[in-house]
Amino acid sequence: MFLDGDTWRAYFDAMEHDAWRLETLDVYTMPQEEEGLRRFLAGEPLTVGATAAWTARVRGYRETGRRIGRVHVLTRPLTDYLRYEFAHYRHNVGAGEDIRILDLTDRPNPGLPDQDFWLFDDRRVVLMNYRQDGTQINRQVHDGDTAPYSAWKRLAIAESVPFLEYVKDHG
Repeated sequence: MFLDGDTWRAYFDAMEHDAWRLETLDVYTMPQEEEGLRRFLAGEPLTVGATAAWTARVRGYRETGRRIGRVHVLTRPLTDYLRYEFAHYRHNVGAGEDIRILDLTDRPNPGLPDQDFWLFDDRRVVLMNYRQDGTQINRQVHDGDTAPYSAWKRLAIAESVPFLEYVKDHG
């Protein structure tokens, strides 16, 4: 089953306790971000308003006792897109999202897959499928065993550092 639009939003919002994402790409090519990315690269700061829709959702989840988190696996130097995404992350963290960074620049991958995914309540998985250029192909509900995804979540969290700690040390 593939999820888009309102169906994706309803699936996401149905989480009971938490939603967690593994991000593995250096670039995500999202049409809705093109203008914001262009302005960011031209030197305009990313305002709170640019992230308002997502941060409002994060605050809403937090107010009902639900958590949102992610680990982004990367290598330095950061791409222009990752610098832009980091500007978003600052606002997301302020809204209560637990964002962590796993930098593989000077170390091997500890055993994480090369596949983006969302894990909901440690029992539902949605695979985030992308082309080489970072363009999303689809969101696909995984109907197999979710235990490996829960294990990858634990591993990624254990091997990563909080976003604000990472940027303090790496700019």
